[in-house]
Amino acid sequence: MAHPKHKISKTRRDKRRTHDKAIPATLASCSNCGATVKYHTVCPECGYYRGKLAIEKDITV
Repeated sequence: MAHPKHKISKTRRDKRRTHDKAIPATLASCSNCGATVKYHTVCPECGYYRGKLAIEKDITV
């Protein structure tokens, strides 16, 4: 197995890892019911996506 010839400094290691971070998901409000929905997904509340019915939801109370 290969071994490094020199120690990588903490600064050099951290500079390489600057882009490795979690970013929050982009949220939007549903145009039909107003619920908060993740971008590019069907609304779990009403089943609409971009103003059109995508999934038929059973409304039983």
